Amino acid sequence: MVAGAGTTASSASASSSASVKDAAVAAPTPLDRVVPAPASVRPAAGSYAIRPDTPIRVSGSTGSEGSDGSDRSARAAHRVGDYLARALRPATGYSLPVTTRSGDDGIRLRLTPKAAGARTLGEEGYRLQVTGRAITLTARGSAGLFHGVQTLRQLLPASIERATRQSGPWRVSGGTITDVPRYAWRSAMLDVSRHFFGVDQVKRYIDQLALYKINTLHLHLSDDQGWRIAVDSWPKLAEFGGSTQVGGGPGGYYTKDDYREIVRYAASRELTVVPEIDMPGHTNAALASYAELNCDGVAPPLYTGTEVGFSSLCVPKEVTYDFVDDVIRELAALTPGPYLHIGGDEAHSTSHEDYVAFMDRVQPVVAKYGKTVVGWHQLTGAHPVEGAIAQYWGTDGNEKEVADAAKAGTRLILSPANRAYLDMKYDANTPLGQSWAGYVEAKQSYDWDPATYIKGVPESSVLGVEAPLWSETLETSAHIEYMAFPRLPGIAELGWAPASAHNWDEYKVRVAAQGPRWDAMGIAYYRSPQIPWPNG
Repeated sequence: MVAGAGTTASSASASSSASVKDAAVAAPTPLDRVVPAPASVRPAAGSYAIRPDTPIRVSGSTGSEGSDGSDRSARAAHRVGDYLARALRPATGYSLPVTTRSGDDGIRLRLTPKAAGARTLGEEGYRLQVTGRAITLTARGSAGLFHGVQTLRQLLPASIERATRQSGPWRVSGGTITDVPRYAWRSAMLDVSRHFFGVDQVKRYIDQLALYKINTLHLHLSDDQGWRIAVDSWPKLAEFGGSTQVGGGPGGYYTKDDYREIVRYAASRELTVVPEIDMPGHTNAALASYAELNCDGVAPPLYTGTEVGFSSLCVPKEVTYDFVDDVIRELAALTPGPYLHIGGDEAHSTSHEDYVAFMDRVQPVVAKYGKTVVGWHQLTGAHPVEGAIAQYWGTDGNEKEVADAAKAGTRLILSPANRAYLDMKYDANTPLGQSWAGYVEAKQSYDWDPATYIKGVPESSVLGVEAPLWSETLETSAHIEYMAFPRLPGIAELGWAPASAHNWDEYKVRVAAQGPRWDAMGIAYYRSPQIPWPNG
């Protein structure tokens, strides 16, 4: 009897432990465990469970904006609802019909640009309310609704990201998130010039960026090693200048239809594409394609190395500005977004006087075709035009000319190389990347404040942050992912979350919880030893 009693007690204890474990596994993710950190979280009792009969109810405003505006609002809400349904159907196995039929249950996506309180959300903010009866996501604009959907995805179990049916359950914690971004510019740059990445590879990266509320994709389309966009008036730029890459591979380029597809796809994920044509330096691919762009009229050979600073357009030649005008005109016509990046960094073979003269000629061309100038921060050493944006990539924040330009009205994007450059090695053993700006582990990448990084810059001058990824050593999507994750979500948080939420010890726990999600998505991330990943 004693032995039997002991066995029974042991079994009961084991059963109790299993029940506790099962409950813990089934417990929904707390509302404050997402990346980027939300601006405001108010937990509440209970949760909502997505079930086989759950509908996705979409509605747009029918307020005072009129029928055309209401129709646009309804269509935008429906697009986001379709996106959400496509994201959730594979793993749940549920039909999740998207309907305009009203109801107080299910997942409700509401665009209410004229509703009371909507103005405080801005164009990108959202409110997510979860009760036992419904999940209600409200936003003023489609971007806000889309960003709210990304939060909802993260509140579901990581297995929701798998492409095959999973067991669930699909529960979301009760409460309310009210969320708005800190900065308007939250960007990632992909260098497709050193190594070329095709349309599908860019789309894959766009999907990964969207999960963390990145709203801008900066494409570095030209450099010494390759020209990656078709230009009808100068066809050899792509056909010849795009025919190689670092190491001598086949290279490649985007046709205009390819580029339009990237722009369309990015817009469907609420990202604006900012194309960059780097000049007057970083131009060997163009110089090799057209001899007349060289001061001596002799075209150099194509270049497949990684050194920088040796090339320059011929500033005194008038044909240079015919070339620039044609390229900017065609690229601006392809690009619905308001920005065009003209590079301007590392022009070591261009004298200061020529550099200033070149920028004085080129910046008005960008404005002529309806775009706002963006340039690397060396632009501040010339004469930035009114409204110009300078992208900072230094490492110490002591550049006086950058601060002076900011005080004079030039807005800044911050991409300090020793913090935000995703191609820097994590440590000496990292098999990819470079280390000229030092090693950049996950903590260093996250642990800085864009508002105070550059000395003497007014906080109001900071538009936001960008995480550039240069591709001298990167050739595949797996390479991109290994260098971007886990650092990219940290830069995204610096751009979105309020400064008061920036705390490494708290953040590293939240980003660790993203690991199983990345596993489910097939993202080839780096398991930083600074982050307490689940199961070691």
